[in-house]
Amino acid sequence: MRNLSMSFKMIMVGAASMLAACTSVTMAPGYERPAAPIAAALPQADEDAVSALIEWRDVFPDPELRAVIETALVNNRNLRVAVLNVERARALYRVQRSESLPTITAGGDYSRQRFGENAAAFGAGGVGLSPGGGQGPITIEQFNATAAVSAYELDLFGRVRSLNRQALETFLATEEGRKAAEISLIAEVANAYLRLGADRELLAIARDTLANQQAALDLTSRLAADGVGNDVDVQRVSISIERARADAAALEAQVAQDENALRLLAGATDTALTFDVHAIDDVEIDSDFAVGASSAVLLSRPDVLAAERRLKAANANIGAARAAFFPRILLTASAGAASTELTDLFAPGTGVWRFAPSISIPIFTGGRNRAQLKGANIDRDIAIAEYEGSIQTAFRETADALATRATIDERLDAVAGLSTAAGTAFDLTNMRFENGVDDYFAVLDAQRTDYAARQELIAVQLVKAMNTVQLFRALGCVSCSAMAGPL
Repeated sequence: MRNLSMSFKMIMVGAASMLAACTSVTMAPGYERPAAPIAAALPQADEDAVSALIEWRDVFPDPELRAVIETALVNNRNLRVAVLNVERARALYRVQRSESLPTITAGGDYSRQRFGENAAAFGAGGVGLSPGGGQGPITIEQFNATAAVSAYELDLFGRVRSLNRQALETFLATEEGRKAAEISLIAEVANAYLRLGADRELLAIARDTLANQQAALDLTSRLAADGVGNDVDVQRVSISIERARADAAALEAQVAQDENALRLLAGATDTALTFDVHAIDDVEIDSDFAVGASSAVLLSRPDVLAAERRLKAANANIGAARAAFFPRILLTASAGAASTELTDLFAPGTGVWRFAPSISIPIFTGGRNRAQLKGANIDRDIAIAEYEGSIQTAFRETADALATRATIDERLDAVAGLSTAAGTAFDLTNMRFENGVDDYFAVLDAQRTDYAARQELIAVQLVKAMNTVQLFRALGCVSCSAMAGPL
């Protein structure tokens, strides 16, 4: 037993020596973050505000909208795929990381051989047999117990270390991709919820207009029957009724589609799931948060961080490609005990060991190593371009949202004034018709103007609300306190 213990200690000491021999040498080029190809300041931002990412709960305080978003974060299938991709990348990283450590195995075996009289007479190569006859058949038993290190690569040139770094950065990029998917999902849910509220409000206006037109048709029909009105007014009202009916039918279908889209985003399996939103004003959104002028905050966006992680992975892969030009040293060793008697397996004098290092030197590879290195350098250049492109995309998305934000209140005030004026004009025109001053054509014209103005007001309210969602998509986070800045 002491021999096996000593042998196992020899294996462990040898393994530790192998690890100690592998220093932190790596042939990967030093990483330097590319300069951001954007302006230092965001246009139309608040110069006095601190640049920071925005947490979604601060932007969407509405209780029902929050509940729908939280349901989507748990049940959405596309996000679930992103989460599973993270788990897969984590598992692959662990597989790659295991190559940095020796694989130590322990085992035992037992063999039993029987030699006939003639085979025994000639020795037959059996253990413990001596030439000569007269011994009769002989049975031999062999017991072995070993511990071994198998084909461990002594990573003198950092090949394995570079591959480990590549796998780690790939995993971290996938994790950032998950965060970006969460932000996109939150924005999509918020937009779908807002569209549902807007379309329900438009449907209510269409139905209200249809009811008013139906009442007007009844009135003009009576007037025509009494000889006060004419059939032209009746037909004009009928045209308006059919237009309102068509609008209402289209909006009913649109509302149903909005509900289906929202259920899909929420991952809801219950088709009876309802949403208590009937107008844009029903949705509470905080659009008053400040956006700092510094564009450096964009470097902390998950999609930008994911692109940088992929760049770091490509950079590490160059180290592995460079290391392929140098020798690979593999170490195999085993130690244990062997005996023809089980009771003597761990007795003194039964120890065995084996040490078998090997070296592989690339002499001629047909240009494979050079091609692999060239490909690795090109992959890094591609990753640099993608990283810079992600920063530029982030800058444009933020700048576009800020441009809309700068003028949306003025636009909304103008449209609200237009809607109020159109409503007043419709009421006055209707009164003039009832007093016999105007014909019903003027009423229809004023009603069409009022109808269009109310629709435009809802559309601009939706633009303002979605602009806040766009700003969140550009500068938002799921849990800002849990996010690290760019490394």
